[in-house]
Amino acid sequence: MKISYNWLKQFVQLNKTPQELSLILTDIGLEVESVDKVQPVVGGLEGLVIGEVLTCMTHPNADRLRITTVNIGGKENLQIVCGAPNVGAGQKVVVAPVGTTVYPLEGEPFKIKESKIRGEVSQGMICAEDEIGLGKSHDGIMVLAEDTEIGIRAKDHFKMGDDFVFEIGLTPNRADAASHLGVARDLAAYFRSDYEMPDLSAFKTDNENLVIPVEVEDMDACPRYSSVTISGVTVAASPDWLKDKLKVIGLRPVNNVVDITNYVLHGLGQPLHAFDADKIAGGRVIVKKVAEGTPFVTLDDAERKLSADDLMICNTEAPMCIAGVFGGKTSGVDADTKNIFLESAYFNSVSVRKTAKRHGLKTDASFRFERGTDPEITVTALKYAAILIKALAGGEISSSVSDIYPEPIRPFEFEVSYTNINQLIGAQIPAAEIKHIITALGITATSTSDDTLALRVPSFKVDVTRECDITEEVLRIYGYNNIEIPSKVNASLSYSVKPEKENTQNVIADVLTANGYAEIMCNSLTKSAYSKQPDEAVFILNPLSSDLNVMRQELLMPALESVAYNQNRKNADVKFYEFGKTYHLINERYVERQRLLLLISGAKQSEQWNHHAKPATFYNLKAAVDGIISRLGISGYQTDTLNDVHFAYGIKYFRGDKAIVSFGAATKADRKLADVHAEVFYADFDWAAILDIVKKNKIVNKELSKYPQVRRDLSLLIDQAVTFDTLKGIAFKTDKKLIKEVGVFDVYVGDKLPEGKKSYALNFILQDEEQTLTDKQIESTMQKLIANLTQQAGAEIRK
Repeated sequence: MKISYNWLKQFVQLNKTPQELSLILTDIGLEVESVDKVQPVVGGLEGLVIGEVLTCMTHPNADRLRITTVNIGGKENLQIVCGAPNVGAGQKVVVAPVGTTVYPLEGEPFKIKESKIRGEVSQGMICAEDEIGLGKSHDGIMVLAEDTEIGIRAKDHFKMGDDFVFEIGLTPNRADAASHLGVARDLAAYFRSDYEMPDLSAFKTDNENLVIPVEVEDMDACPRYSSVTISGVTVAASPDWLKDKLKVIGLRPVNNVVDITNYVLHGLGQPLHAFDADKIAGGRVIVKKVAEGTPFVTLDDAERKLSADDLMICNTEAPMCIAGVFGGKTSGVDADTKNIFLESAYFNSVSVRKTAKRHGLKTDASFRFERGTDPEITVTALKYAAILIKALAGGEISSSVSDIYPEPIRPFEFEVSYTNINQLIGAQIPAAEIKHIITALGITATSTSDDTLALRVPSFKVDVTRECDITEEVLRIYGYNNIEIPSKVNASLSYSVKPEKENTQNVIADVLTANGYAEIMCNSLTKSAYSKQPDEAVFILNPLSSDLNVMRQELLMPALESVAYNQNRKNADVKFYEFGKTYHLINERYVERQRLLLLISGAKQSEQWNHHAKPATFYNLKAAVDGIISRLGISGYQTDTLNDVHFAYGIKYFRGDKAIVSFGAATKADRKLADVHAEVFYADFDWAAILDIVKKNKIVNKELSKYPQVRRDLSLLIDQAVTFDTLKGIAFKTDKKLIKEVGVFDVYVGDKLPEGKKSYALNFILQDEEQTLTDKQIESTMQKLIANLTQQAGAEIRK
């Protein structure tokens, strides 16, 4: 939110510099993110002075040039060569002396230097209005009034003082500060001074020639609706002072009527809307909701389909404006408008927020209505705008103020305790100081006692409803920096044993971190475009944005956004893990699932002097997955290939009919959605299933065998459909006692093999824990193994 330093001074007296004021604003809870110096014109007319042309004669070497002598109030006059056809002796002009930087309306700035023009010395420049940014004309030099004082700065003559703009990061709970008046109220409380409201004494109804009845059908969505009409206006450009006010805070001037509504909005915080009264069909205004799907063209020329929940400002035939959000194309003020219907209303914040989100509209009006405006300022803002319109656009106020407010909104009333306030703050602030701050903020003390205050909160402080809110208000104005840090902090720490699931999670987190993985915590809110099971999507009723409108169904997509974020910042090599929940709607029930995600992309290790960087592969991820499974002591699982929309390819480990973990390569479609160009490998653990297995595991201590191991290798020719997991299962079933390990150390697929075949080279570790194996035992076991592999897997032994 942009706040003008000069504009603030219309509401409250300021004797602080902009830089000092920015620190004060931050201290009282209005964080200033930046302070920028703003000049009404580029360059701020710096260096330009007012001069008088004393003499003017034709240049001896150029008929179209003039040699002038100019007095700028210095000890010596300047000789300036000028090409303007209208230059003449006795004129008061704007002069750019040598050394001045000139900022033309078009083109680059340039510095004035002493030079010779066709043989004659020129010590400056007499300026046209477009050469210094004051206008578009280049027909000749600017000629000022005869009584203009010479030697003064041009910026002083044109009254172009610099302004400063505070960019305030307004928090959602501070709707009361979303205007210059709101900021001024806080400053007045801080400075222990008063703030000024606009003078409304000039408001009076001239006649009743343009009375437009108003009917509000939905009082819940529109508790208050105020209006007035002005007839005989002339819509034209705004005066410079009004244009400058709006430009300083980043608004584009439109015309005098629209500019006044924006001026009042940013000044007082009350949105207004001006309708062309002659375009109100039937001469009546109706505030109501319309039928679902009703087409409506807004000011941006977009046709929108209205919802049955959208509150609209209508005439007797059609809607004219989306209440509190955006105006219509055909009902607004234009150059031909003569009569105005001016609206100042209080709309329900929830209604406006839902409508604005539904149509993807964000306006200055909706920003304020969504957070909550002051229902008691509608008439004040209306009268102030009417006075300004009458002054700047002419016309007459042609109706009394219509104010539909059948059930006035009651202010919050509650009691606070000085003792409780000081306990919350952690310091002793005198009761008199607390009471002064509270009343300075506009909060009324209806009754008092030794330790309590009965308070009535003004309508503009929509966020103050509890004792803790009052405490925050007091602390803001009193000053956080005035609260001393205690020399001793008392705390109560209770010891409790961590739950087993937390211990297990910490163990795996330590393992992953030690192996170079970084933990991430992604937002549980994401976009619906990521949902692979739309029927199971859990939608947010009131989403912050269209990109955060659904709960995540998997950990992958938000993690891919993190990958994209890092890769866009030249950090392409990432290894992430995240413990988190996914959210699903299954059979009309909300289900949360605990998951663990591992992700790797880019190089598996950085480039060193003795080796090049190598890209991460599926097997690097598999090693991490196997490391977790091994660390948790999980065994007895089976392996199968994946046929899943979540993976381009991969495998899964499962026990019974339940997958423990699925891992493989992310699909191109998923990577494209998240704007990730590099290959990504990830693993998705069912963490709840893992915890259940770990919980049932029993730790048994066993003495290491003192008898030697024996290794035997076999080379098998098998069908390509046969997996290593199948072969391993056959081996363990052959002899559970002696066969301890099965590994694969070579895989070959190629033209030298029969079609549909592949070659596996396996190693088998045999060991008897009670005695040394004999050759006979080893041979017997291997023969059984070969027979089983041949019969059950169709394997052929390669010699």
